[in-house]
Amino acid sequence: MREPATEPGRAAGSSRRARRGAVRALAAAALTLPLLGVAPSEAGLPDTAGLQNAFTAAAAEYDVPRSVLLGVSYLQSRWDAHGGAPSVTGGYGPMHLTDAEAALAASEHHAEGTEDPRGDDARPPLRPGAGAPRTGELPARLTTLPRAARLTGLSPERLREDPAANLAGGAALLAEAQRRLGGPPSDDPADWYGAVALFSGADDTASAAAYADEVFEVIRSGGARVTDAGQQVALAPRPDLAPDVAALDRAGLRTGSAAGTECPRTVSCEWIPAPYEEFGDGDYGNHDLGDRPASQPIRYIVVHDTEGAWEGVLDMVQDPTYVSWQYSLRSTDGHIAQHVKAKDVAWHAGNWYVNAGSIGLEHEGFLAEPDAWYTEAMYRSSARLVKYLAKKHGIPLDRQHVLGHDTVPGPTSGTIPGMHTDPGPYWDWAHYFELLGRPFEATAGKHSGVVTIRPDYSANRPVFTGCEGAGEPCTTHGSSAVRLYSDHDESAPLIRDIGLGRAPTTGVNDLSSRVSTGQRYAVADRWGDWTAIWYLGQKAWFRNPARQPTAVPSKGLVVTPREGVESVPVYGRAYPEKEAYPAGVPAQPVTPLPYTLPKGQKYVTGGKVPGEYYYAVTFDEASHRVVTGEDLYYEIQFGHRVGFVRAADVTVTSS
Repeated sequence: MREPATEPGRAAGSSRRARRGAVRALAAAALTLPLLGVAPSEAGLPDTAGLQNAFTAAAAEYDVPRSVLLGVSYLQSRWDAHGGAPSVTGGYGPMHLTDAEAALAASEHHAEGTEDPRGDDARPPLRPGAGAPRTGELPARLTTLPRAARLTGLSPERLREDPAANLAGGAALLAEAQRRLGGPPSDDPADWYGAVALFSGADDTASAAAYADEVFEVIRSGGARVTDAGQQVALAPRPDLAPDVAALDRAGLRTGSAAGTECPRTVSCEWIPAPYEEFGDGDYGNHDLGDRPASQPIRYIVVHDTEGAWEGVLDMVQDPTYVSWQYSLRSTDGHIAQHVKAKDVAWHAGNWYVNAGSIGLEHEGFLAEPDAWYTEAMYRSSARLVKYLAKKHGIPLDRQHVLGHDTVPGPTSGTIPGMHTDPGPYWDWAHYFELLGRPFEATAGKHSGVVTIRPDYSANRPVFTGCEGAGEPCTTHGSSAVRLYSDHDESAPLIRDIGLGRAPTTGVNDLSSRVSTGQRYAVADRWGDWTAIWYLGQKAWFRNPARQPTAVPSKGLVVTPREGVESVPVYGRAYPEKEAYPAGVPAQPVTPLPYTLPKGQKYVTGGKVPGEYYYAVTFDEASHRVVTGEDLYYEIQFGHRVGFVRAADVTVTSS
């Protein structure tokens, strides 16, 4: 199906060429005038027309269908420019043109935190050293900006900083890919499937095709949004568009295979196994074999970020002396590598109870770099994978089962300060759950006893420190995090977490006094524009004005101490009672954390779980055992992290 003849910039022959210069000049003016102190409206231009016009101009200049350019840009950046800051893989602007040489410095994997990734008291703590970033020639997918500079004659600086130039660079790359495939310029977006696939930078057919499929799904669906720079951009839906997928056959890419993986067909996935090997004196790594879900259910999915770039992270997970996780996700195109089967237990969350019942997903990215943004391609690919895993294993799609690593509890009191804090305050949980088909919406009346945290990500810009050094302010950025105070006043002290053993700060890795989008809490009080929730045994306040709410009323089950009890202990893991352990399996202590749930307070529960422990301390599977006790627990949203209380200690009621 061809583009509508009335679409700007799509006239034929000399008429098309005559319009190119005009529309490009219009777009450039709309984007440049504000920088000169001239309002677009004063120059006869709509206030938010600049970027839309720039798409039209770039498409006309390089004979690329505008809908294709819009679709690719949406999958790269959701049309955002991010103020010229690079993504996690050194991609700039609305087209995510990559210049990794200029943008990326060596980073250690999981630099923050000192946790034992296994979190199993039955074994000595595992303290893997940070792996070295991979060196050598950068892959083509990380050097698209220099190529765009050569094609357009524009400087790399301008391509990084000027959105209109960035769009032109992206259009030039698409046109080059079309020529490489032997295709002539075409007004029909259906003819551009192969070029879009090549634009991804993937070196295998499966990854390139998955990327192109996602772009054309965007084009079919259409959409509109206001970008981070206040620009209104729209893409008209094309529901009947059927691209020519055969064009990719001429690309000469290697044949990728999903053999051995546990992924949905709608993503690109390959098997890069983590080693199960013996080494040293009776030691082994880097995961444990299991028989899930036959032996025990998979209850959780844990979202991490890698704190390192793709190639180096793959080197690490293939090291038997390092740690492991089930899946890695690539930023540039959303490609997935699986390393550990779902039946087996990876060492990733720092809490053995959670490890034994979870699947870990590592996303290419950096917690403490607010401007190092995540691509839409990776968000969408991750959401497709999580929906698939949740359906397969019966995992509820909520924040008490789709955990951030930062919400996994320390298993014991001594481990709390060292627990990791990724993916951090800049992961967009609201958008992620929209992609999961479970948006955070009001489910109760305004006086409900439970709220779901849901700030406007782009407008919610709390101040953090420590991104560039201790005490140094981080770049102000949209965030999923909401700060908590001890009273309904922003000058009041921050909420204190006694488990951390230090005064609360605004540090980017300090979780003591903040909540995150999607988390649910019982309401403790209200005062004007402020709402208080029960949090770590305290009444914690956050601003929640009706005109721009930070939370929405919700339904939910809550737990409170049973009648006659002043307080109940809170645990970091739900382990069985001593009597449940068979001969040959040492009983694990059921030790409470330094918190209690006091009488009169309520906490939202994610459901009941059995006391359970997976004993797997040797390379030989013969000694492995799943121990299940009679004691039952409730998982609760206790602070920023989840926790557990014994079912016998509490009463459960509806909010």
